Amino acid sequence: MIEQEKIVGGCMCGAVRYEAIGKPLCVAHCHCHSCRHHTGAPVVTFVAFEADKVRFTKGERSIYNSSSGVGRGFCKQCGTPLTWEGAYREHVIIEFHISTLDDPDAHVPAWHWYYEERIAWFDVADDLPRYQRADNEEPYCHGPATEVSSATHHS
Repeated sequence: MIEQEKIVGGCMCGAVRYEAIGKPLCVAHCHCHSCRHHTGAPVVTFVAFEADKVRFTKGERSIYNSSSGVGRGFCKQCGTPLTWEGAYREHVIIEFHISTLDDPDAHVPAWHWYYEERIAWFDVADDLPRYQRADNEEPYCHGPATEVSSATHHS
C-alpha cells in the first residue's frame, strides 16, 4: 500500500490538532481584508484541502461565521486562528493557516490572492504571480513584486 502525504498541525496551546491526507488543492498568500482582519497579520498564507480529506484529531475548533457560507475556525482556549472554511467551485474546502502546520516549510506558496486589497505599504518580495481574486483564472494584477517599481505600491 502506498502511503499518502499527510500534514499535521494544531493551535498554540495544543488543545486542537488536525491532519489532512493527500496533496493540497493549493498553497497561496491571501491579502484580502477579511483574512487580514481575522489574524491581525498583513498577509495570510493558506494550504487548502477538500473537507473530506481533513480530520480533527484532538479537541474541537470553534467556528466564527464571518460571512454567508464562510466559517473561520479557531481555538477557543488560546485564540489561534486555524482555518478558513467554505465552498469553492465544486468543493467544500478547509484552508489551514500555514503557520499552524507542524512543518510549514514543506508547503511553498504558488501565488497571491486579492492582491489589490493588500496594505499599501506592505509587499512580499517574491517572484509569485498576483491575482485580483482567489481564482487564478481571474484577471491577473501584475507580475512579481521584484518586477514592479515601488511607486506602484502607493495610491
